[in-house]
Amino acid sequence: MFLPLPDDFHAHLRQGELMPGYVRDLVSQFGRAIIMPNTVPAMTSAKAIADYKKQILEAAAPVRPDFEPLMTFKLNPNYTEQDLKDMMDVGVVAGKYYPAGVTTNSADGISDFEAVFPVVAMMEKLGLVLCVHGEEPGEFCLDREPAFIKRVETLAEKFPKLRIVFEHLSSAKSVEAVKRLPANVAATFTVHHLMMTLDDIVGDALRPHHFCKPLPKRPEDRKAIREAAFSGNPKFFLGTDSAPHQQGKKECPCGAAGVYSAPVAIPLLVQEFERAGALDKLPAFIAGFGADFYRLPRTTKKIEVVQEKWTVPAIVNGVVPLAAGQTLDWKLK
Repeated sequence: MFLPLPDDFHAHLRQGELMPGYVRDLVSQFGRAIIMPNTVPAMTSAKAIADYKKQILEAAAPVRPDFEPLMTFKLNPNYTEQDLKDMMDVGVVAGKYYPAGVTTNSADGISDFEAVFPVVAMMEKLGLVLCVHGEEPGEFCLDREPAFIKRVETLAEKFPKLRIVFEHLSSAKSVEAVKRLPANVAATFTVHHLMMTLDDIVGDALRPHHFCKPLPKRPEDRKAIREAAFSGNPKFFLGTDSAPHQQGKKECPCGAAGVYSAPVAIPLLVQEFERAGALDKLPAFIAGFGADFYRLPRTTKKIEVVQEKWTVPAIVNGVVPLAAGQTLDWKLK
């Protein structure tokens, strides 16, 4: 079966000597990806972003020399309009809003919501997308995403021409909010939120490699996510939030949040969409709606998947991947 070469509208690649392996895992299945900026140090300048993009392209070249990294910057209140233009010149398409302390490398995130409005207004003017990690700091862990909906509503009302992506939805309330909000608000779903509930992290045993932010929630939340993904609604598209953490960083007293889905994302999605009787909706979900929202041309390239059983490796590049040790029905050719 041939599918359009997928786009990933939310991916983490880290930095340093481990990054090339993570890049190769990603580009084996994706032709374009939104690259997250919560690195150490963070992506906050045109020079840093240009250097990072060059490193990604060099790592991708042996596997997919035509890979297109879509770069982002980490939002803070201090940018000038010229800063944003300079970053756009090196390939930036979006800025990322991290509330302070809600996820990996976000201690320097936004603590004063309205303080970033001047920069957001510049983004609206320049046509940049605002990607949002939607969790309200200080709320109970299962309520953080629903509590953040009011922030997205405020942004959508105050900046009606700003395109906003409410990322990695994990709750039925957020799905319903995106459906009723104006056309300038869309959302991404991850592979793991389509598949998991909180039981898959702490139900019968603690499974640290499933631990992520936002947390997968109740069965009714997963049901809402699946129904939206399988519906063909153009407001919803793929952003894997694939986040590699070395095994020792997960299996420790203070384990890092993140699920590494890059090595298995497309075979798992084919399997999930097929079992739901929604294979006809998969192409636009992985390579259509997101490109439209970001105002990118849809890809004309193809990827082939075959119905062939295979076992997901226990470790990939030092990371335990999603579905490690499981036998899947579909495989990339």
